[in-house]
Amino acid sequence: MNPDQKFPLNKTSLTIDTLAQAVFIVNRHAKTAPNPKFLYKLKQESLKKLIQEGKAKKIGLHFSKNPRNSQQQSDVLVECGMYLFHIPPTKMDFINLPHLGKLDNRVRNPKASLSLHTAKTILQSYTGITEQDQNPTNQRKKQTYQKPIFKKLGERYS
Repeated sequence: MNPDQKFPLNKTSLTIDTLAQAVFIVNRHAKTAPNPKFLYKLKQESLKKLIQEGKAKKIGLHFSKNPRNSQQQSDVLVECGMYLFHIPPTKMDFINLPHLGKLDNRVRNPKASLSLHTAKTILQSYTGITEQDQNPTNQRKKQTYQKPIFKKLGERYS
């Protein structure tokens, strides 16, 4: 076991609190990461699986703090252990969940003491998702420098 790891990584020992802490750490780091796509996907897939297994539950809808294109937007509030998270809603969420209105800034998640590496390892073993699964579709290929070929004076170009 890695000295950074406080938790063994077999699926039977992954408690709800451990998984919730890992999601919290991944979410916190995703907000400032240079390429957050993988971290957000890991968070979302982990929460989906926790909801399916009954270890987390959808509470209701909140108005989004930073809506896209200045449009009103809602997020699903998910409770997992002592932690609360937001995930994008589905069409059924708008039908089945109550709207809770504006986000209450006084509610805070408890502190977590995991490193990002440990949190990612926990969630990757839980969901089975790896960074190699992510397809870098938006990344441009690095162009290689083509050295120009100069002909000697008097030679013709073909």
